[in-house]
Amino acid sequence: MKIIIRYFFKGLRIVLGPILLLWDSITSPTGIERDAESQQKIDEQTQKLTLYHYKTCPFCIKTRREMKRLSLNIEKRDAQKDEQNRKALLDGGGKIQVPSLKIEEDGGTTRWIYDSEKIIQYLQNQFT
Repeated sequence: MKIIIRYFFKGLRIVLGPILLLWDSITSPTGIERDAESQQKIDEQTQKLTLYHYKTCPFCIKTRREMKRLSLNIEKRDAQKDEQNRKALLDGGGKIQVPSLKIEEDGGTTRWIYDSEKIIQYLQNQFT
């Protein structure tokens, strides 16, 4: 039964994925306009962030849309099709769950945030 459910959802993603991507490209949000100095400061801060995602995951799309709305240049790594990124997500965060935001903090520690709502809240708190 688990196998049937798994293949059902995989098939659903295959069908709905391109539709979600098309919708995302058509309705893409406009980013915040900042002066060059402010944007450069934000870009420096976001160099310590990495988003692990699946291209067609609805929660990942939601998170990427908020990143675009906030004009954040955060590195994105596909954990679905890139085995190296998938392994880094598992080794670093302890589980394969997307979206996942890797935060390299001062002092060399790394923190992981899972769940689109928590990631979005973190980004809004840090960059608005």
